[in-house]
Amino acid sequence: MYTPHIFKNENIAEVKDFIKANSFGILLTSANNKMLGTHIPLELEQDMNGVEVIYGHVSKANPQWRNFDGGQEVLMIFNGPHAYVSSSWYNHENVSTWNYIAVHIYGTIQPIGEEELRYSLDKLVTKYESDMKKPLLMKDMSEETMKQINGIVGFKVNINEIQAAYKLSQNRNELEYRNIVQELDKREGALGIELSKCMRDRGAKL
Repeated sequence: MYTPHIFKNENIAEVKDFIKANSFGILLTSANNKMLGTHIPLELEQDMNGVEVIYGHVSKANPQWRNFDGGQEVLMIFNGPHAYVSSSWYNHENVSTWNYIAVHIYGTIQPIGEEELRYSLDKLVTKYESDMKKPLLMKDMSEETMKQINGIVGFKVNINEIQAAYKLSQNRNELEYRNIVQELDKREGALGIELSKCMRDRGAKL
């Protein structure tokens, strides 16, 4: 991913927190000179051996799983808040731009067996059911319901490289930076407000 140095986030702990909070990503693979992509939860977890991996699963009806051969390098993309930044918010004439947070992870993919698939699904369900009023965890599901596991293919990706772009107006002066944050706060839609919060938090650390 092309990222000017000023926009790179090399704080791996912060980036991993971002991945966990924005885990609905895109899995990209290549087969027969064609790119394949699937939008799915991609969870950063420790595997059964304590190694940090990305877990996921796809439907058996999805042909993408047929090239999960254990050796192919794949790309996973995680997107965060983003918003248009108007040049009218600067204190001098310039061009408009777009602010965003995005993370790319490269790694090698391999299919996993039923035991590890159940392990990964248990982590996934526990994560998203934990704040429900009446959580339904995997341990509470009948074996009849769990037979649906036969319709999916689980995988894990061993991480080779993490690239993180946090394009948050770091190249602007303090006055412009504050003004961009204030203008984003005024925009309709959750993404602009979420982005302004990220910028406000990051500005406090600068």
